[in-house]
Amino acid sequence: MANKFSELRSRMSPQAQAQAADKAMRMLAEMPLNELRQARGLSQKMLADILHVQQPSIAKMEKRTDMYLSTLRSHIEAMGGQLEVVARFPDGAVKISNFGDLGSASMG
Repeated sequence: MANKFSELRSRMSPQAQAQAADKAMRMLAEMPLNELRQARGLSQKMLADILHVQQPSIAKMEKRTDMYLSTLRSHIEAMGGQLEVVARFPDGAVKISNFGDLGSASMG
């Protein structure tokens, strides 16, 4: 008979429980766009409707490894989030502010 996860976890040492919790938090903090969309409870069709594009466009974008920041920003905002660009260095992190007005910049 299968054990319940809560029973298995209760048998783990406190150190092992802490390590498992830390790993779970890291996994939740980093995920591909398609998993993020699913975690937010959105289908590709729902997101496509919000962005006024066709569903295949969402599927294609979620497979990309390179895209414009403005494209990523609109995708994230359609999911109810806010995109921030952060550069991480050994001595600290810096939020890059140049991209704050991408949505309002006119292309001319």
